[in-house]
Amino acid sequence: MPGGYLGELDISITLFAFQETEISKCEIGPLNPCLLFSGNNINSEFIINLEKKAVVTSVTTMEKLGLPQCCMSFKECEVFRCEDLLDKRSMDGIIELKESLMSAIRTYKPYGGLVHQIQILLLGPIGAGKSSFFNAVKSVFRGHVTNQALVGSDITGVSEKYRRYVVKDGKDGDPLPFILCDLPGLSEKEGRLCLDDILSVLKGHVADRYQFNSMNPVKPGHGDYICYPLLKDRIHCVAFVFSAYSVHCLSDEMVEKIKRIRKELIKCGMVQVVLLTHVDTLDLITKGDLIDIYKCVPVKLKLEELHREFGFPLSDIFVVSNYSSEWELEPVKDVLILSALRQMLWAADDFLEDLPLEETNRGV
Repeated sequence: MPGGYLGELDISITLFAFQETEISKCEIGPLNPCLLFSGNNINSEFIINLEKKAVVTSVTTMEKLGLPQCCMSFKECEVFRCEDLLDKRSMDGIIELKESLMSAIRTYKPYGGLVHQIQILLLGPIGAGKSSFFNAVKSVFRGHVTNQALVGSDITGVSEKYRRYVVKDGKDGDPLPFILCDLPGLSEKEGRLCLDDILSVLKGHVADRYQFNSMNPVKPGHGDYICYPLLKDRIHCVAFVFSAYSVHCLSDEMVEKIKRIRKELIKCGMVQVVLLTHVDTLDLITKGDLIDIYKCVPVKLKLEELHREFGFPLSDIFVVSNYSSEWELEPVKDVLILSALRQMLWAADDFLEDLPLEETNRGV
């Protein structure tokens, strides 16, 4: 059984021989691994003839492996990849991409200099992963896993207040050019959050840490209503957050509520994107699948379900995997998180560019 690395360069190849309870090995080469399956291998230390299902080995190689000098044949030939080597090569590229994304976000400047920081509103059902997404973003830029925002998934949720989270570049670094705004989770029942409150948040009429009361929506005349918000106080992009393992069982009431909210957002000209969280909890999905997560069939089905149910364009749905039980950062997860964040910043640029001139003169 050859152990090596399928590349274009000549390298040393290790052969293993299994005989009952003993394992022997020897090295051959350097040679191109592809020549192992070629009849033109002039070295002829070890050749696998797939057509004849035979193995041709030199006398010297047979002696090193302790095998009898006879013809060897096989019924099947299987190829296995060496995970450590492939992961090392892939991981180097992923880490490089992560650093590139972090640099792009650090140096990002909102369209036209209209505001200094983009405000992104996270909106979705209870337990979808809104607060967890903020924690994940902060963790990436802090350099270790953090949990500033409380996270919960029971029927009442955890967040009851409107929160505006500023993320710093490192522990004592400068604020990054975005703010993540977190609302209480949506519920089928009439809870603390109503549609009027959401619209007031969009327009900048609600202050940080305000606790909602559905019996007293934030409207003109409300004691906490901000009458003259600036452009910097408004929301510039809305990100709907859905959990991959529960999106298929949303109640009819929840679906209708989200559709009503989407309709109002469209009236306001607000750009909308989607975050699909918890994808690593889906059946048949492993941690190794996160590298090419958009190609995984279970994830594709979830994306199509969101598109079909709510009308979100597939190009506006971004897959993320938040930190839940991990103690250490994982570059693959970080790339998904940062890629989604960058797309949200670009969407916010579209919103700012499309604003009427009179609305762009409200100050930054």
